[in-house]
Amino acid sequence: MTVPAPVLPRYGETTLAELFPAILGALGVPVGGPNLRLGSADRGCLLLVDGLGRAQLRAHTDTASYLTSLREPAQLTSCAPSTTATSIVSFGTGRPPGAHGVLGFKVRVPGEARMLNHLHWSDRVDPVVWQPEPTVFGRATAAGMPAFFVGPESFRDSGLTVAATRGASYLNAETADERVDAAAAALARVDRGFAYVYWGEVDLAGHVYGTASQEWRDAVAAVDAMVLRLCERLPSGTLLWVTSDHGMVDIGAEGKIDAEATPGLVDGVLLLGGEPRFRHVYARSGAAADVLRSWHEVLAGRAWVVSRDEAVESGWFGPRVERSMLARIGDVLAVPYARWAVVAPRAEPQATALIGYHGSLTRAELDVPLLEGRA
Repeated sequence: MTVPAPVLPRYGETTLAELFPAILGALGVPVGGPNLRLGSADRGCLLLVDGLGRAQLRAHTDTASYLTSLREPAQLTSCAPSTTATSIVSFGTGRPPGAHGVLGFKVRVPGEARMLNHLHWSDRVDPVVWQPEPTVFGRATAAGMPAFFVGPESFRDSGLTVAATRGASYLNAETADERVDAAAAALARVDRGFAYVYWGEVDLAGHVYGTASQEWRDAVAAVDAMVLRLCERLPSGTLLWVTSDHGMVDIGAEGKIDAEATPGLVDGVLLLGGEPRFRHVYARSGAAADVLRSWHEVLAGRAWVVSRDEAVESGWFGPRVERSMLARIGDVLAVPYARWAVVAPRAEPQATALIGYHGSLTRAELDVPLLEGRA
């Protein structure tokens, strides 16, 4: 069997980490970075649609006719892993995962036998210490450009919000219409400014029902209407960009590999981190080599299984990983491709029951849209 090669993000060129600096340049605040061929304006708004991969969007042009009619200035990818926390912090800091340290959905706290879930942040971990890089939001405000983050009240002051968007003014808005109105009103109050709007319903529908479902198509159609309304409501001349944090693949029960019961995937494992499409495997003391060998044997033809050193040297997380952050990465990384996922039914029953997944290094999960319109 021919093993496909993992798709690696082009750090420094066309990942989500390059997008925000390019946006600031388009808004007249040059901070360096690649040219993504964006337009220019005094005001800008970015809608980040969680879970809307480029391939899935292009396969549903009939569902999102307005959205897919917008200009595509560049083809972007997510970062590694292709998951929300990593992507949002990469966007917010303008830095690859190896620099900011948010290296997956759930990673080990170095020196401790526990993990940090980046979406449900522990109060025992200071997000400013854990993620020390300054944000592009902070750079914008320091340059005199107001920056706003429009999202639900539940996100305000969360660890992930602090890690990714500190420096932005937080605007609470729950529904799609409320978020459109909040972004439009904020930008109408300033001569120059940027608004970042988050929307999570497509990701939720994909996880629960799959990307082939009517529920997912309905969620995409709602985004199409939201984008049209943004173009109608934002101040005249405002540039609007639409992107996503990752794509998604659907996986049936036959593709789910039980890491808690499969021989060869249990021995020597201290903690199982990451998520079903990108596993950080933390070995017991002295067992890393044995764990690497057994996971490689068991998952042959179904997953890329590499050591921490191999992943770092291959540039999975960027050109380098800060020394203080290396221990957050699993001793072994198991990254399923095709229609496979490594699940943990007892420890993670909700994740095991999902249909849509992401995190891996495939085109379907890494490629995200970048679309541009003008109000």
